Amino acid sequence: MLPEFVWDASVLEGNPFTYPEVKTLLDGVTVGGRKLSDQEQVLNLAESAKRLLDWVKGGEFEPDKQHFCTLHALVARNEALEWGHFRGEGQEIGYTPDVGLGEAGRHTPLPTVPGAPELNRVFTEGVAALNELPSAFENGLAFFLFGALQQFFFDGNKRTSRFMMNGILMSAGIDAISVPAARAQDFNEKMVRFYLTRDATEMMAFLLDCHPDATAIRALN
Repeated sequence: MLPEFVWDASVLEGNPFTYPEVKTLLDGVTVGGRKLSDQEQVLNLAESAKRLLDWVKGGEFEPDKQHFCTLHALVARNEALEWGHFRGEGQEIGYTPDVGLGEAGRHTPLPTVPGAPELNRVFTEGVAALNELPSAFENGLAFFLFGALQQFFFDGNKRTSRFMMNGILMSAGIDAISVPAARAQDFNEKMVRFYLTRDATEMMAFLLDCHPDATAIRALN
């Protein structure tokens, strides 16, 4: 399912690669007429997925900062301003990115400051709170929204946080979630409302709908 998973994720980023082109690229054959940056984004997503799967198979995955930053280093390589560490922990210590919400304005996270003390505090306390949730399924979905909201990195936050979500799910024996390319607009519209309200209810329900065992999971809860 790797090509489908990577294609779904790339569509959410506005990447123009088609599903057959993603399959071709993952088979080791270049695709003519596509930007190198788009090609690298697809390859980065594939490498990140493989690394995550290796961790889960080996029982090595943990929802901690080390794995979060290592995944980001793969996901956002040569795309983000800096990759592999939180905003403020590298050379750039003054630029704070924000998330465009279209007509609704912009979502601005905590400012980038040297050493990222506040981001580290928020991450540590946030993960501790997530670990208190009653189920791994809820924990995983909430981690994605937590990472997307706080914007720990300069770019690639949603992608990296979705990988962390799936690491939590798969480590608990639950199938990963891939947001279908056909639901990209729905995903984006609901994420805008989440950024505006910080109410996770709608997005949690949407992510559940995207899970292959959604009906069975609802029955258990």
